[in-house]
Amino acid sequence: MGAGELTTDRTSQPGQELEPGAVVTLSGRVSVAKMYDPDKPKGPFTSAQLARLDEALTLASRDTGLDFSVYIGALGKDSRAEAERLFRRIGPRGRESVLIAVSPGERVVELVTGEISEQRLSQRGGKLAVMSMVASFKEGDLIGGLVSGLRMLDEQAGSPPE
Repeated sequence: MGAGELTTDRTSQPGQELEPGAVVTLSGRVSVAKMYDPDKPKGPFTSAQLARLDEALTLASRDTGLDFSVYIGALGKDSRAEAERLFRRIGPRGRESVLIAVSPGERVVELVTGEISEQRLSQRGGKLAVMSMVASFKEGDLIGGLVSGLRMLDEQAGSPPE
């Protein structure tokens, strides 16, 4: 090392320097250290926003015994039919489920409930929750609107019947 044999490329032209972080191994191979920059999550939400939404979904489901789900994306021309199609994909637990389907680009919010969850959430309460969400969405706060809507639905549904 004192003679500098690890700082020159034996396979390169004499006098050619290696890039920073490169070294010639004893076998003559050039090994280069590169900075690893992990991929950032791709999507419209930060990790903190997703954590807030996850917490609100978890608490609402735990408090009420109902399964709450959120869909964010295009719903198409017949938004209600598409939201109901998405709701059917929930499967057997759909009877005690609530789906909040939001299409920001189309400015549409659909609230779909199963048979059991419909008995615990009044239409008036659902409309109030949707109105609250829409008010936040208009201010550009998609996650805040969803969280406040989930809290309102949680409070309205109350604890599961015993």
